[in-house]
Amino acid sequence: MATKNIRLEVMQAIEPKVQDYMDSFLIPVEDIWQPSDFLPDPQGDKFLDEVEQLREESKELGYDFWVTMVADTITEEALPTYESWLMDVEGINQHAEEETGWAKWVRAWTAEENRHGDVLNKYLYLSGRVNMREMEVSTQHLLADGFDIGTDRDPYKNFVYTSFQELATNISHKRVGQMAKKKGNALLGKMCTIIAGDEMRHHLAYREFVKTILEHDPNGMIMAFAHMMKMKIVMPAHFLRESGGTIGTAFENFSNCAQRLGVYTSQDYIEILQKLNAYWDIENLRSLNDEAEKARDYLVKLPARLERIAERMKFPEDQYQFKWVEANGTL
Repeated sequence: MATKNIRLEVMQAIEPKVQDYMDSFLIPVEDIWQPSDFLPDPQGDKFLDEVEQLREESKELGYDFWVTMVADTITEEALPTYESWLMDVEGINQHAEEETGWAKWVRAWTAEENRHGDVLNKYLYLSGRVNMREMEVSTQHLLADGFDIGTDRDPYKNFVYTSFQELATNISHKRVGQMAKKKGNALLGKMCTIIAGDEMRHHLAYREFVKTILEHDPNGMIMAFAHMMKMKIVMPAHFLRESGGTIGTAFENFSNCAQRLGVYTSQDYIEILQKLNAYWDIENLRSLNDEAEKARDYLVKLPARLERIAERMKFPEDQYQFKWVEANGTL
């Protein structure tokens, strides 16, 4: 049977479980937090005072921090690209006469994720620490440029990617929140921490999708996992650019900044892989065909190999001057 047909059969077999996944890993719209819960109330009498307090608290945060905040926000605001990509994955079938469980999941996931860019954008606007027009130009470029994460329309590869990427964004937002809180910015710390919580719930869901697929098609799933790791998991904003720049140049400089600040590092990448290997029990998978066994062995050995590479990696210590943020010292 063709690989494509097997994947479609597996996606259809799992679909009845999707509503349970939504009940377990998503929060009803009426119950979940909204950006206005964290930001000054423009209808309130103390709005201007609250904005002034927000701006004062923002002054203690350094240059690398704001660059990371901007890049994180732009990444979140490129959500239309991510939704359109996932809706085109084999087995999602957004054009079915009746809404499929998978299409319903993607829309509900998008709705939760959409709040992240909203709240971060509004915060940056009020903080006065960021050149908003330059940031907006970068956001429009990222949406216009799209992305290619190496998954094609393959649901297996896409779910490996989202399992990995959601945990990566959880780590990044959580650490940014910790840094903000350490500098006395309790509001921003709480905001980033609760965003990180959303990312963790989403990671747990996609991780469960892969685990379930492994029960139905272990050979196909483990080969898809190995393929993604050989390609390397690229970040969704890897085409990030500034005004007048070329595709991807700003992302490389931002990555160096995040590594230097300790927000997201090569060691984090390795540890995410180790956690996925452990949860999916990759080392103990049995009854695989020859190609899948080779993929399993590759995945088991990969963390140690990446550790050796990471030990030799060096990152620029000098700050690159982004157009998004005026130089104001470092953390």
